[in-house]
Amino acid sequence: MLAWTIYSSFIGVFALTLVRANNPRAARITALLTALVGLAAAVGGFVQHKADSGIVTVTKLPWIKSLGIDYYLAADGISVTLVLLTGIAAVVGILFSWNIENRAKEFFAFYLSLIGGVYGVFLSFDLFLLFVFYELAIIPKYFLIAIWGSTNKEYGAMKLALYSFIGSAMVLIGLVAAYVVAGARTTDLLALASFPFPESFQYWAFPLVFIGFAILAGLWPFHTWAPAGHVAAPTAASMLLAGVVMKLGAYGALRVAMTLFPLGLKEWQVEIGFLAVVGIVYGAMVALVQKDFKFVIGYSSVSHMGFVLLGLVTLNTVGLSGAVLQMFSHGIIAGLLFAVVGRMVYDRTHTRELGKLQEMDLGRALPFASVTFIIASVASMGLPGFSGFVAELQVLIGAWHAFPAFALFAGLGIVIGVAYTLRALQKSFFSDIEVKSVKHARPFEPISTPERIGGAVLIASTLVVGLYPRLLLDLIVPSFNSPLFDALRKGGGL
Repeated sequence: MLAWTIYSSFIGVFALTLVRANNPRAARITALLTALVGLAAAVGGFVQHKADSGIVTVTKLPWIKSLGIDYYLAADGISVTLVLLTGIAAVVGILFSWNIENRAKEFFAFYLSLIGGVYGVFLSFDLFLLFVFYELAIIPKYFLIAIWGSTNKEYGAMKLALYSFIGSAMVLIGLVAAYVVAGARTTDLLALASFPFPESFQYWAFPLVFIGFAILAGLWPFHTWAPAGHVAAPTAASMLLAGVVMKLGAYGALRVAMTLFPLGLKEWQVEIGFLAVVGIVYGAMVALVQKDFKFVIGYSSVSHMGFVLLGLVTLNTVGLSGAVLQMFSHGIIAGLLFAVVGRMVYDRTHTRELGKLQEMDLGRALPFASVTFIIASVASMGLPGFSGFVAELQVLIGAWHAFPAFALFAGLGIVIGVAYTLRALQKSFFSDIEVKSVKHARPFEPISTPERIGGAVLIASTLVVGLYPRLLLDLIVPSFNSPLFDALRKGGGL
């Protein structure tokens, strides 16, 4: 069933080629139906997967026999969790793109291509296949931003593409080197994870592959593409960029770099942890002084992704499972924040400057957007009852066991996060500047039904996981007992 998340996405792309160019409504409906099929397959796979299932093969067929490359799709609790996140983000992103009229057919074709690539990465257990899907997920982002974006869209799109392909080149060099050194004529992830790569090789191969992936996860100081890309992207693309594309980088770092090169990980553990903590604090401090509403959310994503990377290098089950849970949580919450800022506010006010927004009395003019952003802000600050609280708490506990000083600085990032979130909320929706009564305020287009449904789905997702985190943790935690992490356990981790 999980394989149909990939297949349905690309079938949807083909179906869109049959839609008339002057019929944007048909394009939207086709994209939505495709995304719903993908979500149904993701939910079906999630329900079917049991905590003790381990790694379940979805399909495995010979692809390039001479090189030992297979079309190998499989899933464990980590994969299933992130596939579910992708399904939710895909459907909601289309709901918040219901206003797309300009070249809608092409927009949704690129959109579904990206989604299909993301599904493929999360389900690939062949390194070459994973890399192919990884590239498929990156390329459509350039066109979504460069064609349908806004502020400095060409610059934002090109910067994202260049950083992404530099990271991809680093990953490819590391994977080819691992393939040659192993001499096993296979690109099977499980087979290579059990191969004893020399420590001298792992010392340079690990940072090459880890950082190559982590660039896409917003690792400081390679993060600068993220805020520029977020701001330039159209709403749905911003939601996907923060919601799932940045997770590809963190997932690759965990699934590939950490499992293939555990000895290299031990050598570079502190350095990577330091960069993650700097990203947490730096991203929060820069968000605190931004005047552009979308830049606030963009830099907050860098800060929150720092928690993911910090959790990964704690090398204990609490921190690692917290990192995966944070991937899901941040994907939902960041998507909700960008939906409010990009679609509900910017598309109606045509400005993202906090100084101008505080003169518009948005709290009364757009009450649904106001309430939605309050909920998203509370979730982003990590208050109990929302998914972010459980995820960040686990990362902090794991970090305290691994390196207490880093945990303290990460806590400082949370405090600053409260400050920039409250500042943005107050300036945008609850300004103390005296305004006229609401009947004399500037009229705005009402919040549409698709937007209300999309917002409700994201709010429900973070609430359900926040109130009952075992729903995901019961699948995530056992995944670290699989053979894929045997070498990491023997190397002193977990």
